[in-house]
Amino acid sequence: MARKLPGLRRELDARALFSVAYGEIASSIYFALGIVAAYALGLTPLVLLGVGALFLIVSLSYAEGTAALPETGGAATFVRRASNDLAGFLTGWALFLDYLIVIALSALFLPHYLSGALGISALDRNPWDVVVAVAVIVGVALIRVVRRPTLYAVGFLVPALDLLTQLLLVVLGFALVFSPHALAQGTSLGRHPTWHSLAFALPLAMLAFTGLETVANLAAEARRPGVDLPRSVFGGIATVVTMYVAIAVVAVSAFPGPHTELGGRWIRSPLLGVAHRIGRELPGGLGGVLEFYVGITGALILLAAVTTSISGFSRLAYSLGEHGQLPRSFGRLSRRAHVSPQAVIAVAVISSALAIATSFVRHDVAYLASLYSFGVLLAFTAAQLAVIKLRISEPDLERPYRAPFDVRIRGAQIPLPAIVGAIGTGSVFVIALATHPAARYAGPVWLAIGLVVFVGVRIAHGEGLMERVSALDERPSASQLAFTQILVPMKLGIIGEEMLATAIKLASDPDAQVHALHVIRVPLELPLDAPLEDEDERAEASLVEAKLLGAEHAVAVEGTIVRARAIGAAIVERALELDADLVVLGSAPRWRRQSRFFSPTVDYVLRKAPCEVLIVAFPQTVMDEELAAT
Repeated sequence: MARKLPGLRRELDARALFSVAYGEIASSIYFALGIVAAYALGLTPLVLLGVGALFLIVSLSYAEGTAALPETGGAATFVRRASNDLAGFLTGWALFLDYLIVIALSALFLPHYLSGALGISALDRNPWDVVVAVAVIVGVALIRVVRRPTLYAVGFLVPALDLLTQLLLVVLGFALVFSPHALAQGTSLGRHPTWHSLAFALPLAMLAFTGLETVANLAAEARRPGVDLPRSVFGGIATVVTMYVAIAVVAVSAFPGPHTELGGRWIRSPLLGVAHRIGRELPGGLGGVLEFYVGITGALILLAAVTTSISGFSRLAYSLGEHGQLPRSFGRLSRRAHVSPQAVIAVAVISSALAIATSFVRHDVAYLASLYSFGVLLAFTAAQLAVIKLRISEPDLERPYRAPFDVRIRGAQIPLPAIVGAIGTGSVFVIALATHPAARYAGPVWLAIGLVVFVGVRIAHGEGLMERVSALDERPSASQLAFTQILVPMKLGIIGEEMLATAIKLASDPDAQVHALHVIRVPLELPLDAPLEDEDERAEASLVEAKLLGAEHAVAVEGTIVRARAIGAAIVERALELDADLVVLGSAPRWRRQSRFFSPTVDYVLRKAPCEVLIVAFPQTVMDEELAAT
């Protein structure tokens, strides 16, 4: 029997991965620019350039790790493989914090962009910005629980819109507001900004480069992770760093120091502020049009950031759940949405709580950004060290991509970027602990909570704290599954009879129902409603027999006749209508003697069905018996 079970599919090519990478990383400028500028002041472009260079170095190790270990989990997977499950879990737990903060900040900033676009001043202040933020988080989570969004189908549109908006601001900004004098106005290193403020800004700038973990979590869905992931990551990051620095130059020119309005009036919608300033230089009503465009696109891009971050959180939870570091339910994907409902509910509740909590915290966005720096720097440092450790402990591990510039240390080839990256992110992590109370106090508290969760899960599973738990295939056998909506397409002959009998046998639950479907395939040269009396009679007779067989076994059988050009498409459409749990199909041996193994109909249903598919395969002897009987 061949069964189609819910799981992550390798369906993303380099173009899709680049779009996701750029869209994920570039979206953070919509909330990070004002926060960084509030402390780095006129040095904001240089701070973003320096952190962007470090980010690009870090991405080299991520590319090697994801290519060598093409599964979901990102840094948590690298660390688990290089060290142990506890270290991997703590890395993943720190990344959970980052996902939660990105979701909360994106949702909180979204109504401020809407306010500028629509002129609704209430959205620009508490409590309505928080109310909208929570509504956005809950709404996205509810949609994500019940269905799998066509993220990658529209994944090209959002990054393209993002890039177009940023390019527009850069071109107009350099043409209308850029001034070398304004760029340096009021900047005096040591005074504006102070050394403490500059040190404070460095960890905050990590917020401008969110999304690398989300891209790494796509390793299990990349068609060629060893080739496509490095290309997409490097291309996306290089483009993002260039755009960030250019936008920062325009923004500081538009709002010169020493105390730039980017970190004050426009801290919650910095790009809208830049559009407002550029709009004052435009003729007629073009300034208002520009503000409306940037406000609407900013809201859409932040909405996409909420969606993809929720998906990233759920993928990481799936990885941890698979390896016994979270309850097993987090490691199971729903049939329809391909996500763990428990993970989505958890991320929605906690991120909503964070958004609400900002109403009671002074300098709320800076506090969340400080807390974000704790998680991301810890994870980045751990990921670099894991790549180094794997080069030593598993030198023969297949690495489709290797970080360049190896240096030999005690006989092992160690990538220099991983060494530089670990020192760089580790140093900024120490700076964050020294200058940010949120990182110093709230960060360790979050890790302590995670440690309690991990210990509780391991005790409940009867597993050791340091024990390495493999991703177990916990999917039950067909005889153990309880299905409630079973679809069985009717087929003449012994194969059809066995398909129906199998479906009835699987309907063991008292509430289970078998749906018999007879598809009349209408030739292209005839209209769908053409008279086909013989086919109609056979269809009616087959459904009558199906209901009688079901009645003999106390199983309800509903019958439906449809006309279609393609049988496979009709089966998939009916499965969607019924929200079926299972489709039962039969496979004749003649197809298995060919290279395609399954018939075109079976192959189509296996690829397109929204639920599990069970194939009843018959040996040639069964077919010989059927031919002998006719």
